[in-house]
Amino acid sequence: MAKRQVFFSFEYNKDNWRAGQVRNMGKVSDSSTFSDNDWEEVKLKTDAKIKEWIDSQLAMRSCLVVLVGSTTSTRKWVKYEIEKAYELNKGIVGIYIHNLEDNQGEQTTKGSNPFYNIMTYDNKRLSNFVECFDSSYSSSKNVYADIEEHLEQLIEDAISASGTY
Repeated sequence: MAKRQVFFSFEYNKDNWRAGQVRNMGKVSDSSTFSDNDWEEVKLKTDAKIKEWIDSQLAMRSCLVVLVGSTTSTRKWVKYEIEKAYELNKGIVGIYIHNLEDNQGEQTTKGSNPFYNIMTYDNKRLSNFVECFDSSYSSSKNVYADIEEHLEQLIEDAISASGTY
């Protein structure tokens, strides 16, 4: 099976280290991952330019993978990315990453489901349709292995479900 091109959505300041672990698992196309310099450059742009960048990136991808940390659901750009992926009928999946350790060896608290406050066209919660994978493990090493084992299937399932909600 060819590796999918996906767009990773996450809260940069708090979760970049955790997100980097998932982005670098080798389970998706290399074109899905961006260097930290790319992320830093995008953050400096105007809102209109950021939207333009997100829109162009999502247009090239088959799935949006939201990496959920402690406050991801409150982030403006994560919300925009989810809404845009929904509008474009892209696959959408969430993966909780709070139990992956950061560069200080720290885990964080589990955040809210970022799909809960986003409504479908027929006024249902997107969280009713989009999976948000939460590993049953608590140690970072086991959570990493669990995400690595399931990532490709989560993406395939999300792509199969796209456009059905």
